[in-house]
Amino acid sequence: MEKHAKQAVIGTVLVMILIFIVGGIALVRYLSPGKETMSLADYYNVPTGEAMIILDDKIYEKNALLSGGQLYVDFDMVVQCFNKRFYWDEAEQVLICTTPTQVIKACPEDTYVEINGEKENTDAPVVLVQGGRVCLLLDFVEEYSDIRYQAYRADAADASVIQRVMITSVYGDYLYADVTKKTQLRTDADRKSPILREVTQGEKLMLIDGGGSQKNGYLTVMTQDGVRGYILNKCVSEAYYEKIESSFEAPVYTSVADGKEVLLAWHVVTNLTANGNLKEMLARTKGVTAISPTWFSIASNEGAISSLADSNYVNTAHELGVQVWGLVDNFGENIDSYKVLSSTISRERLEKELVSVALSCGMDGINIDFESLPVEAGPHFIQFLRELSVSCRANGLVLSVDNYVPAGYNRYYDYAEQGVLVDYVVIMAYDEHYAGSTEAGSVSSISYVENAIKDTKEMVPAEKIVIALPFYTRLWKETTVDGVTILGLERTPGMKDAAATVEENGAQAEWDETTCQYYAEYDKDGAHYRIWLEEARSLSEKVNRVRQAELAGIGTWRLGLETEDVWDVLAGEEE
Repeated sequence: MEKHAKQAVIGTVLVMILIFIVGGIALVRYLSPGKETMSLADYYNVPTGEAMIILDDKIYEKNALLSGGQLYVDFDMVVQCFNKRFYWDEAEQVLICTTPTQVIKACPEDTYVEINGEKENTDAPVVLVQGGRVCLLLDFVEEYSDIRYQAYRADAADASVIQRVMITSVYGDYLYADVTKKTQLRTDADRKSPILREVTQGEKLMLIDGGGSQKNGYLTVMTQDGVRGYILNKCVSEAYYEKIESSFEAPVYTSVADGKEVLLAWHVVTNLTANGNLKEMLARTKGVTAISPTWFSIASNEGAISSLADSNYVNTAHELGVQVWGLVDNFGENIDSYKVLSSTISRERLEKELVSVALSCGMDGINIDFESLPVEAGPHFIQFLRELSVSCRANGLVLSVDNYVPAGYNRYYDYAEQGVLVDYVVIMAYDEHYAGSTEAGSVSSISYVENAIKDTKEMVPAEKIVIALPFYTRLWKETTVDGVTILGLERTPGMKDAAATVEENGAQAEWDETTCQYYAEYDKDGAHYRIWLEEARSLSEKVNRVRQAELAGIGTWRLGLETEDVWDVLAGEEE
């Protein structure tokens, strides 16, 4: 009996010891970090012929393409993240990159580019098109953009293939920490997750999103060669900031303008005979520095122009000390501005014809007046200005662009980019109330001008802003039919005509402090008429706001509609 009892006790003890051993082993295994490793090829799982893009500290949604040992990145990525001055013409299959002095063109698969029309060989095609996807040579993008990149190979088993590329495009302070104790970089914030690689003491790691949520005591980090993973917080130093600085030399967009205060006057010229009255027109003015005759119009959707340019006109203006900036408009019948501007062939023809005529007749500048552009034409309009500015800069021609007062509906005119490219951004501070307005009102109230100045200065350097003011107003006619008031526009008179209309109808014009204009109203033939006048005093208020803002100058629409006393105001000689 005793023998069997002893055997039972021993057996129980052995079983308990075995349980403790097995449990201890399980506990040790549970508490011990995982030793499984994962190759970077498996971790990133990049398809053959591609490379993962790590943009600043994040993985980009699309991979780079690999072709002939070269890296190519999406065109959309380039313009959205790096350089908006790359332009792709889908219909004509041409890439254009513009700088202050160069128009660089490249076509798919070509191993050369054209720089201002001259061919220059490249080591690889600049443009690849695969399945409708447009990609650009990363080396070419880096040359013209404020980025830098570093490519990394795959694991040792396949070291010949680029696996990932780190692109830096955002500069400034980044958060780092140093490894204080040898440890592992893991695929997840879990000690059991696979090991990506060993990290050694002294290695510098970038903290992603400040290290992340620090789940389970782990930080989200990225190594210097772009491997993103998780590391124990206790194995790194206190975080510190380090500045990443750019070494890119940004292109300088120089201005042809002389920097003197501008007083621009538009001269409506509808035929060659009208060019002959320039001296008479200018004789009534004072202080005008530049005149813009309405000489050019887009004449075809292929980019041809019609011209009333006259070298004798230019010579006369120069004798009087006045520059000539020929105006080109898009008002022609059956002209599709989108078609003209979205076609590289048409756009180039328009640019070349304008510059050629300007140089042949001795003009000093070109004034662009493209109005009512459709939204979809916006990017092509800006590309037109980029390309034209290169030619104007090279030939000493002042480039100015007429624009509406900034508003939400016309953002696609891209005032900020215009402010970089052109010499003068002209703001047409009139037509506050226009022919189709639903209520009668001023053409250019003081608040309208003030807001135009303020909003434009937020986007364009003050020394490039010209505020254009009106020499005209609108006479509104209100009639009542069955108790309903119907608004109509009687006409759009100049200063003399407007003043005469008020006097002829026995109305009394009174100063309106809200608009800083004289206002008059009267009844005639069963209708009620209202008018906000433009004259020397109202113009003086606007001119003062422009000069207080220290802008480039003033524009005036248009010669022949003004009274002579306004020129003392515009020239700054009023008492």
